[in-house]
Amino acid sequence: MKIVSSNEMRRIDRLTIDDYGVPSLVLMERAGFAVASKVRELFPPQKVIVLAGKGNNGGDGLVIARILHNWGYRVKVLILANIDELSNDCAIQYEITKKFNINIIFTLTISGSEFHGAIIIDAIFGTGINKAVNDEFINIFTQVNNSQAPVVSVDIPSGISSDTGQIMGSAIRANYTITFGLPKIGHFLHPGAFFAGKLFVDDIGFDSKLLRGEELKNYLIEKAMFSGFLSTRQSYSHKGDYGHVLIVAGSKGKTGAALLSARACLRSGSGLVTLAVPESLIDIIQSRVTEEMTFPLADNGDGVLSSKAIDEILTFASDKIDAIAIGPGIGITYDTQIMLSLLVANSNVPLIIDADGVNSLCANPKSLNDAKSPIIITPHPGEMARLYNAAFKQEFKIADIERNRLDIAKNFAGEFNIYVVLKGVPTIIAAPSEEAFINPTGNPGMATAGSGDVLTGIIVSFVGQKMSPLNSAIAGVYLHGVAGDIASAKRTQQSMIASDIIEYLNDAFKRISS
Repeated sequence: MKIVSSNEMRRIDRLTIDDYGVPSLVLMERAGFAVASKVRELFPPQKVIVLAGKGNNGGDGLVIARILHNWGYRVKVLILANIDELSNDCAIQYEITKKFNINIIFTLTISGSEFHGAIIIDAIFGTGINKAVNDEFINIFTQVNNSQAPVVSVDIPSGISSDTGQIMGSAIRANYTITFGLPKIGHFLHPGAFFAGKLFVDDIGFDSKLLRGEELKNYLIEKAMFSGFLSTRQSYSHKGDYGHVLIVAGSKGKTGAALLSARACLRSGSGLVTLAVPESLIDIIQSRVTEEMTFPLADNGDGVLSSKAIDEILTFASDKIDAIAIGPGIGITYDTQIMLSLLVANSNVPLIIDADGVNSLCANPKSLNDAKSPIIITPHPGEMARLYNAAFKQEFKIADIERNRLDIAKNFAGEFNIYVVLKGVPTIIAAPSEEAFINPTGNPGMATAGSGDVLTGIIVSFVGQKMSPLNSAIAGVYLHGVAGDIASAKRTQQSMIASDIIEYLNDAFKRISS
């Protein structure tokens, strides 16, 4: 499903009005009817307070008010502006609505008692907000949030940026949000996703061609996307048909990361998996593996890879390997930094770089420009901040990454012609083509050591099976989240560990394919 920014939605509105000739008031009527219909579906006739702003979102609110009034609801409208501030369409709707003998008051002072026993319709700001709300609205939002009344927001909760999901000083917390045409980016990025409550998307008459336009490059990942990704295995196939993956991982004290990645890779369908670890750890690893093969690499004598391992990796991969994952648990040393730069520049097969691999890239992020093969990086926000700062000489903190995670991921992917999987809530996949995908699956129980190592194993497995890098990242992130959701239901979020995600990958495959 495509999702849009505020500017993209405004363009669709404008084209519908100017080029298609659909009057803006007709769109407003349809939007108001859509919200009123959802309110009637959710609640029997009762007291309703409509909070209307001065713009077109307020106009939607006035339409909602008179429709609900006609359906037997006891409606009161509080317009949070002066009458001379209303937009043209909002002013027209005000003139219509007051003829229905609905109680309409212009005010910026509201008592919390207004909301007692009522449904609140939030039609104040909508998607157009681009600056922090003032103290008067902060007070109103606080009154709304402190009430026990159910809240239905029109388009997006007032005070939430539709582009970033950030709170613009203060915001209304909705139980339900009804948006129009397409969902907005801010509906899925936190904290906007939490403030939106249950989201409904209604068709109010936009041409479907506008909603599918090639210029709209942001998507919500949906199960339906996987119909062509995960193919049925042929009866005459063999293990060589499903890829041989090399996972370079582990160091002294971090062998678990290597094992988790390798097991996840096998459970995701790889025909062959070779786990390459520092040679001083090979006996420890060999005693823990069953289906995985092992490959010892030169180390520096204390269980950490030596830069000399790069020749061994490239030679081994040259005629045997379909994809390489590197990073889980390898540590961060001068040797790993040298090794990452050389591997990026010389690998003839796709690379998935995770964890300490990403951190090691920080020494020379420009080496990504030398890549001969597709690269997927899978940083969490802290790793992304370090890499972004190293690449662009910025001083971003983790909070800066979280506030701008979509743009950060897209900027980095575009600058270095790679695929970025920015882990977190939600995980975002960005492609060099400017496309970005927001993942809806997963839960807080997955915030546990090793979860990212499992994701690396899943993604590299799909790449090794000849799925495109972008589809591998999309499918890997979604499947990882679904397995985590199943594990959460079986184990609870509090007791989940990363290996539980691997355990339920089979159920996740079944759920996606059903």
